Amino acid sequence: MRITAIVLALLIISCQDHKKNTPQDQETAIADVKSATVSDEALLDSVERQTFNYFWDGANKNSGLAAERIHLDNIYPSNDEDVVTTGGSGFGLMAILAGVKRGFITREQAFQRYQKAISFLEKADRFHGAWPHWMHGDTGKVQPFGQKDDGGDLVETAFLMQGLLTVKEYFKDGNEQEKELAARIQKMWEEVEWDWYTHGKDVLYWHWSPNYAWEMNFPVGGYNECLVMYVLAAASPTHPITKEVYEKGWARNGAIAKDTTYYGLQTVLDHFEHDDAPVGPLFWAHYSYLGLNPKGLKDQYANYWKLNQNHALIQYKYAVDNPENHEGYGENLWGLTSSYSVDGYAGHRPGNDLGVISPTAALSSMPYTPKESMQFLKYLYTKQDTLIGKYGPYDAFSLEKKWVLPRYLAIDQGPIPVMIENYRSGMLWDLFMENKDVQLGLKKLGFTSPYLDN
Repeated sequence: MRITAIVLALLIISCQDHKKNTPQDQETAIADVKSATVSDEALLDSVERQTFNYFWDGANKNSGLAAERIHLDNIYPSNDEDVVTTGGSGFGLMAILAGVKRGFITREQAFQRYQKAISFLEKADRFHGAWPHWMHGDTGKVQPFGQKDDGGDLVETAFLMQGLLTVKEYFKDGNEQEKELAARIQKMWEEVEWDWYTHGKDVLYWHWSPNYAWEMNFPVGGYNECLVMYVLAAASPTHPITKEVYEKGWARNGAIAKDTTYYGLQTVLDHFEHDDAPVGPLFWAHYSYLGLNPKGLKDQYANYWKLNQNHALIQYKYAVDNPENHEGYGENLWGLTSSYSVDGYAGHRPGNDLGVISPTAALSSMPYTPKESMQFLKYLYTKQDTLIGKYGPYDAFSLEKKWVLPRYLAIDQGPIPVMIENYRSGMLWDLFMENKDVQLGLKKLGFTSPYLDN
């Protein structure tokens, strides 16, 4: 199969030493790609660069933050083209650091982008310290995610703050300007009223609206993508929650630890309280763990490395087994998560399998399943390259329905460069886990980790 011009050009760049650019290098790179013998490192460089670029070249121009979505076919929902996403921007802040690590941009270029983004966030709408799910990139005003979802979104705020605290750690010992940037992040961190979002109960609530108050009524508990929210809420130096909120709200008085076995692997935690599906969409193994390092992370409920590794392996084994006989599923194509679908957005997972593969699922699982994720990456870039565009693999596709659109979502592209970089160097994990407030929060909730002096 042919290699697209975009993929070819990026692989050529990736195969070269950043300090060299000789004709011989280019000829070698082209020959490698055409013969499908390009190295693993070059492929990792290529996908990391492309997905990083979603948050660099594709960022909202005014705010410097992540566009909620980028449609290369220029077909958007109404009033959506200038919308920036809070959680996806947190992922993007971390992806930019990965870009510095790989030499795609300089530290100074990243600093200038962070200056713009933080200046925007300081003036944007906040509700008891929490940002909304969506904001207008030109004004910072809330763009309702739904009729009653027009206020603070604590989960999205947690994903954003995960990224901000990682940036703070990167710059905190730098020059005077960099130290000032770190201090501004600390101020925003201390302004989030995590305890207020308990609504006076032993659980954290996802939303609050100045117009509808608590009518969204979404207490967050039971295993899903939101662990980092509870860790940050416990870690807050100004508005912390108690351990009881974690135990009674998130862990549901221990019910979260209900374990099942699927394809011979333990699920470790109960992924669904009112559902017979064995595991959730794979973004559950990614969003909270972009900064929160699951290696060696344990508490009274789980070994979090085993939890996430088994989650990814179960989905891999599910695709190889392919119980619903979807075209293309197997060792080279696997991974179900929430993403675009043939008829709109859908939460793909075993039990709700629509025959749609989402590349972020396998690629962002690289730390957990390096062999299986690398198989996916190689196959995609050498055998199915029409599924790849300017910002990396398109959001989702279905071979059996011959369906793919040249469209991207920030929350799906963001985990790819971050988790690949964590696989390669552990950079984002190390930065986030070195934050002293985060360490205190983990200790408060009873976690053990190689980063903690327990």
